[in-house]
Formats: sequence, structure tokens, C-alpha cells
Amino acid sequence: MTVTSGPHAPRYIDSPHGAERLLASIGDVRAIAVDTEGASFHRFVDRIYLLQLSTERVTAVLDPLAIGTPERLGALLEDPAIEVVFHDADYDLRLLHQDYGWQATHIFDTRIAAQLLGLRAFGLAALLERYFGLRLDKKFQRADWSMRPLTPGMLEYAAQDTMYLLDLRDRMREDLERAGRWPWAQEEFARLEGTRWAPEGDGENDEGYLRIKGARDLNRRQLAIFRELVQWRDRVARELDRATFRVVGNAALFAAAQQAPRTIEELRAIRGMPRGIVERRGDEVLAAVARGLSIPDAQLPKFPKARRWDRDPNCDVRVSRLRTVRDDAAQRLDLDPGFLCSRDRLEAIARKNPTTLEELSTIEELRRWQVAELGEAVLRALKEVGQ
Repeated sequence: MTVTSGPHAPRYIDSPHGAERLLASIGDVRAIAVDTEGASFHRFVDRIYLLQLSTERVTAVLDPLAIGTPERLGALLEDPAIEVVFHDADYDLRLLHQDYGWQATHIFDTRIAAQLLGLRAFGLAALLERYFGLRLDKKFQRADWSMRPLTPGMLEYAAQDTMYLLDLRDRMREDLERAGRWPWAQEEFARLEGTRWAPEGDGENDEGYLRIKGARDLNRRQLAIFRELVQWRDRVARELDRATFRVVGNAALFAAAQQAPRTIEELRAIRGMPRGIVERRGDEVLAAVARGLSIPDAQLPKFPKARRWDRDPNCDVRVSRLRTVRDDAAQRLDLDPGFLCSRDRLEAIARKNPTTLEELSTIEELRRWQVAELGEAVLRALKEVGQ
């Protein structure tokens, strides 16, 4: 199948022989743009359902469901002599590691480049419009990439995610060098090389339910019921390979936790509870509610206490002063304050309370370029708090 759009017509590769031939033909490249399509909006366990790549000569969309693991592509991505260009690399790198065990090296991330340049609109569509006047159609943004066959429109959309990335890389590197921020970018890109897939909890003992927005509004008994309902939903979603919200939405689970239905009729009356779930799995939902109701008071779940930073009463004061330093520097550099130095990094500095640049540089969360831009002002602010 051929997709016709862009500077060169993309190829759709859905056979092992076709993939081997394509990848052998690009083995001499010095740069390659890569993207992946998963289906986290539709599936419980995400994986790679499409691989897109572009060189200066070719753009291709590979179907990993049909071709298996394209080992030659992994070798290209892990070759330090080949620059690998992504837009917003983090999740792509995690999927590539999860599915294939690959770890890309020599990375260029156009999203990070945009943030280092102070651009507030750093999505790929915004960057292509800014640099090339191109307008991408977003109608397949939430497409189910696990479906087969894929339509020509979906393949065309997927191909555009890498088709212009190498040209975009060239333009953005020029801008970074002109702004004196290319060393910043090199440091950020080097940190991406260790990005790995981190497995989540086992679904039975983890505390992910506590992180769901709205959980703090429940009392402890309701929280126990909610935990049982979330664990039940995760098991069903895994069984069906379906995104959790496509089984039952959070709002319906919160309502069930609060109302604690004991009969199918009571369950059916809960707003947002899918009819199919009530009819096919209503007994399972009621059993989850019953488990939550049966937990002894002494064993009811609760939110962990917030960390008090070793009971240092001045830590909050230091964070506040550091935020002022950060915001002043962000205005001077025309960078988003949260990107320049996130709250987590400010808190790490406040806890360490360094007195020298050498000490400040030992804080793992900080980059060298951040120390260079913020270091002296940070030390002055900390010294003033201590006086």
C-alpha cells in the first residue's frame, strides 16, 4: 500500500521481507527520525502498533503486528554515530524499551528544543506551522492504532509525524546555536538515553487508586470500597485489553463507593454505570463493594502523611525564596518557569541547602546549565534565609 503525501511518498511496510529490504537500504544513514503509535486510549496494556521512520530519502510506516521485531531498526537507533530525532521522545523511548529492549542513543528531541528556545506552543503541529507554514490535520489524534486494516488517511497521518522532523531538527539546531543554548540541548538529550519502561504495581497491592483525582474527597470506608472497585476494574480491563475508562468511568466508581449499592437495582440506579456492566458483571461489582464494607475499621486505607523534609521549619521558606529566584531568571531568559526549574527541583535544592556551587552541582535533579544560570542567585537566596 502506498500513501501519497509530503516531500516523498511514504511506504507502508507489512511484511518481514519488506521491512528487511527497507532497513538494509538505509543502513548508511547518519540521521533518522522515528515515532511510534500506541493505543493507550483504547487498550489496557499499551504497546507499539505502528513504527514510523524518515531519512532524507524515504519515509515509511512499519506494521510491527505483521513484521515482528525489526532488529535492523534497533541497531540503527542504538548506533551512537546515527542521530535519532523524535518529537517528545519520552514515551516513545519507554515503549521501544518495553517492547524490544532498545535504548536509543544520540537523541535530538524537537519538543525539548522548543522549550529551551522559550516557545510556549511546542506540539509538533505548532512547530511545523511556525517553521514551515504547514498545517496538520489532527482528526486521527485519538485513533485506535491497534485496529486492522488501517485506512489510507490514518497511514498518511502517521507518516507526517516523522516526514518533516529532520528538516525541523536542522532549523531548531540553528536557533539553539544562535541563542547559545546548544550545550543545554546536548545535556538534556544525553539524559534521555537512559529512559526505560518502568513497570507499574501489580494491581492488587499498589496505591494507584489514591492518585485518582477525587479520591481525597472520600472518607476512609468509601476509600476502601473505591480501592476494591478500582482493582476489580483493572482486572476486567486487563482481561478485555481495554482502557479502564472504557470499562467504567471514575465518576461511576466514586458514586458506587459513596452509595455502597447492595442490589442490582441499586447498582443500576448509579449514574454513569454502564448497562452492559450491570447486566454481565453486576454481581462482581457488588462483591467488590461488599469486600470494601467488610474491612475492619483498623485496616481501612488512608492517605500517607505529606513528607515534612526532616522537620526543617525553614524549608518552606527556602522554597519560596528559590521560586522568586527561578521566576526572575525565567523572565530574563524568556523560558517557562516550570521548565527552567520545576518545583520538585526547587524542593531538592531547599532540602540540600547548599552553600557552594560545587554542592549545588551534586544535586542529581539539576542540569549543569541550570546551575550556571541560577547558581549564584540561588546561593545568595539560601544564605539570606539562613541569616
